[in-house]
Amino acid sequence: MDGRQVEPVVAVVSEAVRRWFEFYEVPLDERACDTLCSAAISLYGDGYQLVDDIATMLIGTYVGLWATRINAPTSEAVH
Repeated sequence: MDGRQVEPVVAVVSEAVRRWFEFYEVPLDERACDTLCSAAISLYGDGYQLVDDIATMLIGTYVGLWATRINAPTSEAVH
């Protein structure tokens, strides 16, 4: 290793999602949190493993609370 501490996935995802709420200055919303956490986990799996990278991607992809509703996958979309 290069001497950097590797953070657990949960810590990275939680902090990235918290930064999204802070950036958009919206109150914590469970539905939005679920959408953002799923997206953050997917980004982590795609190789974005730093909090700053994931938060930046979330902020750019989900522009405000409304976007978490529009882009949220539903069971109907899967079928």
